[in-house]
Amino acid sequence: MHLKEIVTSKGEVLLYTGEPRIELLDELAAGPGDLWHSSLDQGFRGAFPELVYQTAVFWWFLNDVNQIQRSINWRINPQSFVIRKTVWEIYEGLSGEYHSNTAAALDFGYRLLRHGGGVPLYIEGLFSQAQNVVALSANDRYRFYRKNFKWDHCLYMLLKKSASNFRSEIKAFRASGKENLSTNSTPIVAVRGLDPLTNNPEVSVVIPTMSRQKYTLQLLNDYRDQTYSVKEIIVVDATPSENWEPEVYKEDYPFDLIVHRQKSKGSCRGRNEALNFCTGDYIIFADDDIRILPDFVENHLRFLQTYSADACTGLDVHADNHEFDLKDLKKALDRMGENRWKAGAAQNFNNANSCVKKEWVDKMTGNDINFDGGYGEDTDFGFRILKMGGILLYNPYSANLHLKPPAGGYRDWGLQASVLGKQRKKQAWELDHPVRFIRPVPSPTILYGIIKHYKTRQVKEYRSKYFFLYLFKGSKKMFLLRLLKLPYKQLQFNRSLFYARNLIKLGERF
Repeated sequence: MHLKEIVTSKGEVLLYTGEPRIELLDELAAGPGDLWHSSLDQGFRGAFPELVYQTAVFWWFLNDVNQIQRSINWRINPQSFVIRKTVWEIYEGLSGEYHSNTAAALDFGYRLLRHGGGVPLYIEGLFSQAQNVVALSANDRYRFYRKNFKWDHCLYMLLKKSASNFRSEIKAFRASGKENLSTNSTPIVAVRGLDPLTNNPEVSVVIPTMSRQKYTLQLLNDYRDQTYSVKEIIVVDATPSENWEPEVYKEDYPFDLIVHRQKSKGSCRGRNEALNFCTGDYIIFADDDIRILPDFVENHLRFLQTYSADACTGLDVHADNHEFDLKDLKKALDRMGENRWKAGAAQNFNNANSCVKKEWVDKMTGNDINFDGGYGEDTDFGFRILKMGGILLYNPYSANLHLKPPAGGYRDWGLQASVLGKQRKKQAWELDHPVRFIRPVPSPTILYGIIKHYKTRQVKEYRSKYFFLYLFKGSKKMFLLRLLKLPYKQLQFNRSLFYARNLIKLGERF
């Protein structure tokens, strides 16, 4: 594939095909992207919907974001894109194992985004609009699955697709099995070195806590030792009155410490209450049970400035023991070696370790409190940043040690979700319909997030795959027992769906 070259004002070589607006390339090259295209305006919007058979609803980039000028997007038109030469060379171009360049370009964009630490960006107006008809042949679909996924995903797609066109699907399935296809190994785009910090931005930190004042104090001491001091830390403390020890917050710190007693219930409500006190240019979201190294804050800020990004989520290292300290964190990072150094578009968002420009937090209004009492609020927050056009990246430079102590934290409220009977304390997501005899599974808030962000067809596919995996992924000896339990599992799922739909009707709340 022949690409033309252009050199930016800073001396970087870009490659391109088609006719991009050359005057935009300097600015784009200085930003977070590694590849730029306008494919969504050229017939590629929603291309390759069959990806749902592998990823169902747990990949943010399954669907395209509509009506925004810039978004992270992997659906690349092979006839119109710009790419950094260094990235093109480590990938050695498009794969030659597909019948069409369209399939090869989608494979390239998918690997770059999902596994390669790269950032492909849709840019409105970079290329002129075109009316392309984008469709993958059945043979190329199975090639894509064979190269990128496990064999059972190919089989699952065959089962789903053959109901409407058995002969052509089974023929393509068999043909791909006979081909000597290489399994994709994805090169990693090199992490950029961090630029010096400029403009002295101010930072606010939000720490919600409950019955973990000892751990919160440890974290405050870590912030005392930072190479770049934060402006203020807002501790939202929901510790019950009988265990409340206000004297633990009486120490002097080089930042303003604001302790807010939370009377509401839920970590989402707690974080939202804390946001009312934040005045910094950036907001760091933290859990109360983490430890951080002295360069944690500085590296978050330098990373965001280096990449010109709007938000990042950091490296979350889980401790083997809740008594571990910063020495153990350093050892864990040393063990990771080169595997640590991968950046690119974030694949999730972690409230334990993230840094967001305050202007974006203000746009989002805060956390959706419909998630209180369950799970998924951090995923929802990150997803909403992306859907509004923000650039959310993964930052390997700012690592935390997640202690996960056996007691305390907002999990004390959430644990009630597994209790039935009179001793159960009502969860926020139950609204006016308390749980009685059937415990909803999966968590209603997880289903709420799925329905909120994904298409109806994709939600149905998630349900189908949920029960498929329940039946066939476990021990063969226990298959008959799982089959007997299936009706009850379906009742649990339906009950969870009932609560999730009630939250959808209620709408987002902050």
